[in-house]
Amino acid sequence: MAKRRQLNLLSAAQAAQRIAAGSISSQALVEACLARITERDDQIHAWAFLEPELALAQARERDRESPRGPVHGVPVGIKDVIDTEDMPTEYGSKLYAGHRPALDAATVARLRAQGAVILGKTRTTEFACPYPTITRNPLDLARTPGVSSSGSAASVAADSRRLRASS
Repeated sequence: MAKRRQLNLLSAAQAAQRIAAGSISSQALVEACLARITERDDQIHAWAFLEPELALAQARERDRESPRGPVHGVPVGIKDVIDTEDMPTEYGSKLYAGHRPALDAATVARLRAQGAVILGKTRTTEFACPYPTITRNPLDLARTPGVSSSGSAASVAADSRRLRASS
Protein backbone atom coordinates (compact mmCIF):
# COMPACT_ATOMS: atom_id res chain seq x y z
CA MET A 1 0.00 0.00 0.00
CA ALA A 2 1.26 3.46 -0.88
CA LYS A 3 2.21 5.68 2.04
CA ARG A 4 -0.77 7.81 2.97
CA ARG A 5 1.40 10.92 2.85
CA GLN A 6 2.24 10.35 -0.82
CA LEU A 7 -1.21 9.42 -2.12
CA ASN A 8 -1.80 13.01 -3.25
CA LEU A 9 1.08 12.59 -5.72
CA LEU A 10 -0.76 9.89 -7.70
CA SER A 11 -2.13 10.82 -11.10
CA ALA A 12 -5.89 10.52 -11.52
CA ALA A 13 -5.39 7.36 -13.61
CA GLN A 14 -3.09 5.80 -10.99
CA ALA A 15 -5.50 6.69 -8.19
CA ALA A 16 -8.48 5.25 -10.06
CA GLN A 17 -6.59 2.01 -10.78
CA ARG A 18 -5.54 1.60 -7.14
CA ILE A 19 -9.03 2.36 -5.84
CA ALA A 20 -10.52 -0.17 -8.28
CA ALA A 21 -7.93 -2.76 -7.23
CA GLY A 22 -8.67 -2.13 -3.55
CA SER A 23 -5.08 -1.20 -2.69
CA ILE A 24 -6.16 2.27 -1.50
CA SER A 25 -9.47 3.76 -0.44
CA SER A 26 -11.05 6.91 -1.75
CA GLN A 27 -11.21 8.15 1.84
CA ALA A 28 -7.44 7.74 2.32
CA LEU A 29 -6.79 9.55 -0.96
CA VAL A 30 -9.13 12.42 -0.07
CA GLU A 31 -7.55 12.67 3.40
CA ALA A 32 -4.09 12.93 1.81
CA CYS A 33 -5.26 15.63 -0.59
CA LEU A 34 -6.96 17.58 2.20
CA ALA A 35 -3.80 17.37 4.33
CA ARG A 36 -1.71 18.81 1.51
CA ILE A 37 -4.25 21.56 0.85
CA THR A 38 -4.17 22.45 4.56
CA GLU A 39 -0.37 22.71 4.41
CA ARG A 40 -0.22 25.01 1.38
CA ASP A 41 -3.45 26.89 0.81
CA ASP A 42 -2.75 29.62 3.36
CA GLN A 43 0.12 30.61 1.04
CA ILE A 44 -1.30 29.96 -2.43
CA HIS A 45 -5.06 30.55 -2.04
CA ALA A 46 -6.01 28.00 -4.71
CA TRP A 47 -9.34 26.99 -3.16
CA ALA A 48 -12.44 29.18 -3.13
CA PHE A 49 -14.52 26.55 -1.28
CA LEU A 50 -13.47 23.49 0.62
CA GLU A 51 -15.61 21.60 3.10
CA PRO A 52 -13.57 18.60 4.25
CA GLU A 53 -16.49 16.72 5.80
CA LEU A 54 -18.51 16.94 2.58
CA ALA A 55 -15.58 15.57 0.57
CA LEU A 56 -14.91 12.80 3.11
CA ALA A 57 -18.60 11.81 3.17
CA GLN A 58 -18.52 11.45 -0.62
CA ALA A 59 -15.32 9.38 -0.41
CA ARG A 60 -16.77 7.05 2.23
CA GLU A 61 -19.84 6.56 0.03
CA ARG A 62 -17.64 5.74 -3.00
CA ASP A 63 -15.75 3.20 -0.87
CA ARG A 64 -19.03 1.41 -0.08
CA GLU A 65 -20.13 1.22 -3.73
CA SER A 66 -19.16 -0.85 -6.73
CA PRO A 67 -17.18 1.26 -9.22
CA ARG A 68 -19.44 3.49 -11.34
CA GLY A 69 -16.91 4.62 -13.90
CA PRO A 70 -13.29 5.43 -14.69
CA VAL A 71 -12.94 8.16 -12.03
CA HIS A 72 -14.70 6.32 -9.21
CA GLY A 73 -13.43 7.61 -5.88
CA VAL A 74 -10.99 10.09 -7.41
CA PRO A 75 -11.13 13.63 -5.94
CA VAL A 76 -11.67 16.45 -8.42
CA GLY A 77 -11.53 20.22 -7.98
CA ILE A 78 -14.17 22.20 -9.85
CA LYS A 79 -13.44 25.69 -11.14
CA ASP A 80 -15.59 28.28 -9.38
CA VAL A 81 -17.30 29.32 -12.63
CA ILE A 82 -18.88 25.85 -12.96
CA ASP A 83 -22.13 25.23 -11.06
CA THR A 84 -22.33 22.71 -8.23
CA GLU A 85 -25.61 22.14 -6.42
CA ASP A 86 -24.05 21.37 -3.03
CA MET A 87 -21.35 24.05 -2.96
CA PRO A 88 -21.34 27.78 -3.59
CA THR A 89 -20.55 28.94 -7.10
CA GLU A 90 -19.45 32.55 -6.89
CA TYR A 91 -17.87 33.02 -10.34
CA GLY A 92 -14.92 34.70 -8.59
CA SER A 93 -17.16 37.69 -7.88
CA LYS A 94 -18.33 39.40 -4.71
CA LEU A 95 -21.61 39.97 -6.57
CA TYR A 96 -22.33 36.24 -6.27
CA ALA A 97 -21.02 35.67 -2.72
CA GLY A 98 -22.86 32.70 -1.24
CA HIS A 99 -24.71 31.87 -4.49
CA ARG A 100 -25.97 28.27 -4.44
CA PRO A 101 -27.02 26.94 -7.85
CA ALA A 102 -30.05 24.64 -7.93
CA LEU A 103 -28.35 22.13 -10.24
CA ASP A 104 -24.94 20.82 -11.16
CA ALA A 105 -23.46 21.85 -14.50
CA ALA A 106 -23.48 18.98 -17.00
CA THR A 107 -19.75 18.36 -16.50
CA VAL A 108 -20.15 18.07 -12.73
CA ALA A 109 -23.20 15.82 -13.09
CA ARG A 110 -21.21 13.56 -15.41
CA LEU A 111 -18.26 13.41 -12.98
CA ARG A 112 -20.61 12.50 -10.13
CA ALA A 113 -22.32 9.84 -12.26
CA GLN A 114 -18.90 8.31 -12.90
CA GLY A 115 -18.16 8.22 -9.15
CA ALA A 116 -15.81 11.19 -8.77
CA VAL A 117 -15.52 12.91 -5.40
CA ILE A 118 -16.07 16.65 -5.80
CA LEU A 119 -13.40 17.94 -3.45
CA GLY A 120 -14.23 21.63 -3.65
CA LYS A 121 -14.09 24.73 -5.82
CA THR A 122 -10.85 26.15 -7.16
CA ARG A 123 -10.42 29.91 -7.28
CA THR A 124 -10.88 31.79 -10.54
CA THR A 125 -10.78 35.39 -11.58
CA GLU A 126 -14.04 37.31 -11.61
CA PHE A 127 -16.23 35.79 -14.34
CA ALA A 128 -13.07 34.10 -15.70
CA CYS A 129 -11.83 37.45 -17.05
CA PRO A 130 -8.10 38.19 -17.47
CA TYR A 131 -7.55 40.07 -14.22
CA PRO A 132 -5.38 38.36 -11.59
CA THR A 133 -6.82 37.16 -8.30
CA ILE A 134 -5.21 36.47 -4.90
CA THR A 135 -3.99 33.05 -5.98
CA ARG A 136 -0.20 32.71 -5.82
CA ASN A 137 2.12 30.55 -7.88
CA PRO A 138 3.32 27.84 -5.45
CA LEU A 139 6.79 27.91 -7.06
CA ASP A 140 7.12 31.69 -6.68
CA LEU A 141 4.69 33.31 -4.23
CA ALA A 142 5.43 36.75 -5.69
CA ARG A 143 3.64 35.72 -8.90
CA THR A 144 0.20 34.59 -9.93
CA PRO A 145 -0.23 31.27 -11.76
CA GLY A 146 -2.55 32.87 -14.29
CA VAL A 147 -6.06 34.15 -14.33
CA SER A 148 -9.18 32.13 -15.10
CA SER A 149 -7.65 28.78 -14.07
CA SER A 150 -5.33 30.21 -11.42
CA GLY A 151 -6.71 28.09 -8.57
CA SER A 152 -6.66 24.94 -10.69
CA ALA A 153 -3.09 25.59 -11.80
CA ALA A 154 -1.87 26.42 -8.30
CA SER A 155 -3.51 23.36 -6.75
CA VAL A 156 -1.82 21.07 -9.29
CA ALA A 157 1.55 22.81 -9.06
CA ALA A 158 1.59 22.77 -5.25
CA ASP A 159 3.55 19.50 -5.30
CA SER A 160 5.57 20.05 -8.46
CA ARG A 161 8.84 20.69 -6.58
CA ARG A 162 8.48 17.38 -4.77
CA LEU A 163 7.64 15.67 -8.05
CA ARG A 164 10.77 17.08 -9.74
CA ALA A 165 12.93 16.16 -6.74
CA SER A 166 11.71 12.55 -6.77
CA SER A 167 12.18 12.08 -10.54
